Amino acid sequence: MNDNIVSPTPPPTESAPAPLASGKSFAEFDLPEPLLRGLHDSGYFQCTPIQEMAIPLGLAGRDIAGQAQTGTGKTAAFLVPIMSHILRDEGRRPGVPSCLIIAPTRELAVQIHDDAQAIGRHTELNIVAIFGGVDYGKQAKALREGVDIIVGTPGRLIDYMKQRVLDPKGLRFLVIDEADRLFDMGFVADLRWILRRLPNYDQRQSMLFSATLNYRVMELTYEYMNLPAELAVARDQRTVEQVTQELYHCSKKEKLNLLLGLLKRETWTRVMIFTNTRYAVDWLTFKLQENGLPAEGISGSLDQRKRLSLMERFKNDELKILVATNVAARGLHVEDVSHVINFDVPADPEDYVHRVGRTARAGAVGKAITLCCDEYATHLPFVEQYLGAKIPVAWADDSCFLSDQAPVYRPRRREPGPERYGERRGERRGDRRGERRGERQADRPAERPRRPRQASEPAGPGGEPQATPPGETAGAPASQPASTAEGAPAAKKRRHRRPRRPKPDQPGSDQPQAAPPADPAQS
Repeated sequence: MNDNIVSPTPPPTESAPAPLASGKSFAEFDLPEPLLRGLHDSGYFQCTPIQEMAIPLGLAGRDIAGQAQTGTGKTAAFLVPIMSHILRDEGRRPGVPSCLIIAPTRELAVQIHDDAQAIGRHTELNIVAIFGGVDYGKQAKALREGVDIIVGTPGRLIDYMKQRVLDPKGLRFLVIDEADRLFDMGFVADLRWILRRLPNYDQRQSMLFSATLNYRVMELTYEYMNLPAELAVARDQRTVEQVTQELYHCSKKEKLNLLLGLLKRETWTRVMIFTNTRYAVDWLTFKLQENGLPAEGISGSLDQRKRLSLMERFKNDELKILVATNVAARGLHVEDVSHVINFDVPADPEDYVHRVGRTARAGAVGKAITLCCDEYATHLPFVEQYLGAKIPVAWADDSCFLSDQAPVYRPRRREPGPERYGERRGERRGDRRGERRGERQADRPAERPRRPRQASEPAGPGGEPQATPPGETAGAPASQPASTAEGAPAAKKRRHRRPRRPKPDQPGSDQPQAAPPADPAQS
């Protein structure tokens, strides 16, 4: 084997140290006993740096604007103080919303909801996730029945607020998670619409967490928060130290073969593979499955219920390889993800950080591999400039490439359904036009009855007169057939109306006007 090839990193083990979660113990905080038991049952014993800095300020009632790398436990940093305040509020009315948590994506909202349910398992707090793509009426019913903490995306929250299903006047806590992603996805106008309808900033406690606190995010804190305390953990470091990064240069045609070789060579437990397009997700999933690898794909074009089902299978270790776009790059916490593979170099440098953050979470160790081909090589300088360092390059020889055994990929054809706008309606209508014409002709009788020819009409071929059809009398006019023996009435003659001529006194008539009648007295 070539000496330039980087030796594979050993897989993470349960005895590996977790230097990230090695701070202050949660038992040292003044927390309610049910909340503390829920933290211990969920595996939270010691704080991460962002938790150790944010929880005391949150318990003191301060507004917070926090920045930390992805995978450092920002969710528990705002859930713990908020749940503590709600549980100790003696004047709280059960069922009235007290906290609103806004997330940019549906997957992140589900992740926050699951973490809140795990931490508050021994409490009586009712936590509901509100997001699009699922049953509208079921979520509205849950809000009407009463809820304590709401986790939702901006679009569905605005919908329920306009329908008077959600009343935000009683909210006392606000959390904006992944604020930079809200700006990138174009939700800033929706976010401001929601914030203008909440209680004033001095009547609630607000917390904002983001991977980057840029100028746009800080402007939001100055406008809608009450002098927040700015917290930053390892501001100059984009990724955690527990991630081992590698970069392979290859051509576009060799990238699949290199990926198959790396999956055979590396020792992995669970793998997340990221691509830039939805088509690449379907194509790569097909190739991996045909090569005998347990892979499934998730993208924005997939139904929301199917996406949630795949994520649940991946978390429960029923699925080993997940191919995804950036829809799964933020906020998802899956334990024991040993490898993250960037099949395509992302166009946005921040997306690289969030992709890599799916591994080595909460102090674990992991490995991130990036395949740089000629198609996306122009994105690499911007990613390294954002990281502030070069990604270590690993060179692969011929033994790292594995031949593709899958057949030629053919995209799945859309299932037939009702015609809708935006689905090439004209072409679908044209394809069916000939079939409908053939169906109409097949439904017609084989021979159409002809009008009987009368004796007064010309004779048939050969000069011989045509036979008179039964039921008619020879010599009878065609318009007035003779009555049958049973006394059936003859058909009525069709009247032809003559075109009505304009009167002489009407304008536009070319007829001379008639003279007025003479007066009899003068005659």
